[in-house]
Amino acid sequence: MAKREIQTFRAFKSRNYTLYFMGQGTSLIGTWMQRTAVSWVVYTMTHSAFMLGLTVFASQFPSFLFSLLGGVVSDRYNRYKVMMVTQIISMLQAVLLAVLIMSNHYMVWEILTLSTILGIINAFDMPARQPLIHELINDKEDLSNALALNSSMVNLARLLGPALSGIILEKYGAGTCFILNAISFVAVILSLISMRLPPNKSAHIKKKVTAELIEGFTYLKKNPSIGMIMLMLTSISLLVLPYNTLLPVFAKVIYNGNAATFGYINSFIGLGAITGSFFLASLKPGTNLKMILLVNTLILGFGLILFSHISYFPLAMLFAIISGFGTMSQSTICNTIIQSNTEAGMRGRVMSIVAMSLFGMLPIGSLLIGAVSQKTGAPNAILYQGVVAIIIALSFSKFLRKETLHKKEIEKFEEEEDVIIEKI
Repeated sequence: MAKREIQTFRAFKSRNYTLYFMGQGTSLIGTWMQRTAVSWVVYTMTHSAFMLGLTVFASQFPSFLFSLLGGVVSDRYNRYKVMMVTQIISMLQAVLLAVLIMSNHYMVWEILTLSTILGIINAFDMPARQPLIHELINDKEDLSNALALNSSMVNLARLLGPALSGIILEKYGAGTCFILNAISFVAVILSLISMRLPPNKSAHIKKKVTAELIEGFTYLKKNPSIGMIMLMLTSISLLVLPYNTLLPVFAKVIYNGNAATFGYINSFIGLGAITGSFFLASLKPGTNLKMILLVNTLILGFGLILFSHISYFPLAMLFAIISGFGTMSQSTICNTIIQSNTEAGMRGRVMSIVAMSLFGMLPIGSLLIGAVSQKTGAPNAILYQGVVAIIIALSFSKFLRKETLHKKEIEKFEEEEDVIIEKI
């Protein structure tokens, strides 16, 4: 049991990663509180599923537009300094949002504008933050474990943040959620200050920005195994993952609940996701992640189908946990496979294209699912997303199973070789 625990948390041997984990974990709880509060405020003001989709679009589509530029910045400059700047600006955005709400004279377009600003910040933050994890790990074999633990941190925040946000929304209002998020950024800034990183050795690249962007896409073209994973992530991000856009509708209309109900739904999804994250973290190095990605995508599809038309809240939360477990693998496993197979000098640009897959498709998907929900109702919309998840899993199954079959052939060949050697 002790060995299993060491295996699960082995990335914490790296001091810098431990500091990063603690700071980011605190900050992400605040981020999820803000995200939950923004959705609830907009839905309370408009009672429109389409406006929920537009809110997600405003916060994430700017990340799609600027993420490639963010990738170039990540590869050109010190990622540590880039991340420090993005965290400080994110804190200021949360303060502005809190002041706006607490003034009691706010409109939807003002909230959407501040959400757009946050989306632009994230376009530069994500391509720097994800590759930085690689630099914080002393033993590079611990990278997959570090990324899985990072996912568990994100999902633990998703478990705690919405639950806390729901309670605070009911008792103190959305402004308090935004203030607490602003304060949470202090933790990550302090953790960055406390790190001991070697001097940045990368030379300043003097190529044109467009040339570097082309290099990123050319690199993907030459590495089709990475490109296929990214294509699958793009499909899931567009057609399946935006299901959480409709959760306020389920809380208020399907379950006749309030802000706390909305927080609980998010938290149960987070509970499933964090369970899946710890499962990934406990895997041994060399485990076939592609096969796990295939199975978890099927789990996500069936989870959403079962969740979509259950009106009994406790049973629905069971399927929310299952959906969360399946959701976790999409970004985490894809991120691990891509980072593990990408050269250091290209990592920022490749991760920026990953950010495009997420931040570009999620907001478009949110608009799409919001429009579909207006026509068919939220339960049917999520049912369709579950069916699509299964179709995507089956469409990519040949590619995802190829590595498993290849490994079995190698193992069979090695066994036959051993038998021949023994006979000789």
